[in-house]
Amino acid sequence: MLRILDWYILKRYLGTFFSLFLIFIPIAILANLAEKIDNIFEKKLAFLDVLVFYANFSVHFAYLLFPLLLFLSVIWFTSKLANKTEIIAILSSGVSYARFLRPYLIGSTLVSLITLLGGMFVVPKANEAYNNFNQTYLKSSNRSIQNTENLYRQLDENQYIYAHEFSPQKKTATKFTLEYIEDNKLVHKISADKLTYVPKDSIYKLYKYVKRTVQDSNDIIVKKTVHDTVLNFDIDRLTPVKYVAETLNYFELKEFMVQEELRGSPNINRYKVEAYKRVSLPVAAYILTIIGVAVSSKKRRGGMGVNLIFGLVIAFAFVFFDKVFGTIATQPNSTLSPIFAVWFPNIVFTFLAIYLLVKARR
Repeated sequence: MLRILDWYILKRYLGTFFSLFLIFIPIAILANLAEKIDNIFEKKLAFLDVLVFYANFSVHFAYLLFPLLLFLSVIWFTSKLANKTEIIAILSSGVSYARFLRPYLIGSTLVSLITLLGGMFVVPKANEAYNNFNQTYLKSSNRSIQNTENLYRQLDENQYIYAHEFSPQKKTATKFTLEYIEDNKLVHKISADKLTYVPKDSIYKLYKYVKRTVQDSNDIIVKKTVHDTVLNFDIDRLTPVKYVAETLNYFELKEFMVQEELRGSPNINRYKVEAYKRVSLPVAAYILTIIGVAVSSKKRRGGMGVNLIFGLVIAFAFVFFDKVFGTIATQPNSTLSPIFAVWFPNIVFTFLAIYLLVKARR
């Protein structure tokens, strides 16, 4: 049962945390608006559309800033309690340090649950709307958001396709090849200088079409200038946009990763990192909360400023580890395990939290 002490600290924990969001998000919106304002007027976008865009931007940005703002909020209000000697009074009254931590852990549990459920289901929808609107109206080119060169995909257990260059806008591919392999043997191979999808008829046109069927004696080769056919892949899903993992809920993402791994996607590590982060980020709330309390629960000669500086160093170190290891793991030829890259910052800072907590209790 929550007591007066629990409510007293819990209200300040949550109040400071959400107050920082109310401070930082409008600043982020104004900074982004200043950058995008010319495109907004140039494209003559409706006010309601822009309003919805910035609502989704707020969710996207809040999720990114969650670890940093949580950590700063804990240091901020705990330092205020320490400077007013309230923590000394609480501990001197017979309350153990572990008991003093309880409302912090309750608060971090609430924040973690919100982050976990939001990251699984709410944030992906906001990310999808934010990224689609941003790429469609507020950026000059879509070239960088999809892999369009040297495209290789495994469609199923037997079929493999390759294209030298692919244009998502024109729905065309050059130097296209489809191989059908069974029991590690090539059954037939289709090649074409150019492939074009015709949405009206839901067919593919292959120019300078060549089909080679492998047989025991002589191979059968069929050549056509133009050949219309049906292929069992969706051209719009041939090269998913780079931010696709951010737009899928957790269960959709797990299913998507299975399909992409089967197809031999070079971005599979990027998708795994995104999936693992949706679980590791809520866990980080506990770790950062304990570190924040341990750092700021003692009254220091320099006051709150010293605690905030120390806290900022730790917070940026956490973000640095998270971004660097996550980026390394998402490289196509990286040997770093995505699950290790995502959980490594939590593991390191767990040991730091234990050390600082033991030191603070003394």
